[in-house]
Amino acid sequence: MRADARRNFDAIVEAARAVFRESGVDAPVREITTRAGVGLATFYRHFPDRSDLVTAVFRHEVDACADEAAALATALPPWEALVAWLHRFTGFVGAKRGLQDALHSGNPAFEPLPLYFRERFEPALSTLLRAAAAAGDARADASPMDVLYAISRLCRGADPAADMRMVELLIDGLRARS
Repeated sequence: MRADARRNFDAIVEAARAVFRESGVDAPVREITTRAGVGLATFYRHFPDRSDLVTAVFRHEVDACADEAAALATALPPWEALVAWLHRFTGFVGAKRGLQDALHSGNPAFEPLPLYFRERFEPALSTLLRAAAAAGDARADASPMDVLYAISRLCRGADPAADMRMVELLIDGLRARS
């Protein structure tokens, strides 16, 4: 992709991410293009179907969250890195609520996304859990997918403070007991 095309693509995805949070995935394309500073032709050249845009936004969000695990692991002690990333993932889940209906609409374009979710998040969390367990701070029997699913089920997105309280209870359950 040419540099200008890449900039336009990134601007559209970033604008769509913000608009989806504010107005939902059915927000008018014009709202997204205005915020991105691109024309309709540029938008449709990159995203001929709305599902293409929803998929790009979802993948962007997943990648940003998953990539943060490695950065936290190098910057913080193991338990702190794990807790920080679980908070970050909780924010991702809350933000994803705007995409939930689209992702579970039965549209075949979205069928690969749960596998993408697992392929990106399971290794990220597994590394953090193993490091925290090796340091004696986290339970060694915690499954990354169980933790991810638990947070996804606990968080409803309507009340971020309540979501965080529920996740704090889960995090407390992950702590190694002497």
